[in-house]
Amino acid sequence: MTNMTLSVPEELMTLIRKHTQIKWSEIARRAMWEEAEKLELLDKLVSKSKFTEKDVEEIGNKIKRGIARRHGLNV
Repeated sequence: MTNMTLSVPEELMTLIRKHTQIKWSEIARRAMWEEAEKLELLDKLVSKSKFTEKDVEEIGNKIKRGIARRHGLNV
């Protein structure tokens, strides 16, 4: 298995040190697996898409405008 070094804020490290009974490396490993699996699914979905980047941008802008209108914001 490969080792990885992470930088965490001091405040988080203080909390981690209080709970030495927790296998923090296992928590991190599981979280990374979950994110990696989501990315794999996203890659599979995107690979089958016929949308161009321009198409996606246009759809995103329409969605943003609709949300703004719904909340009474002028865009």
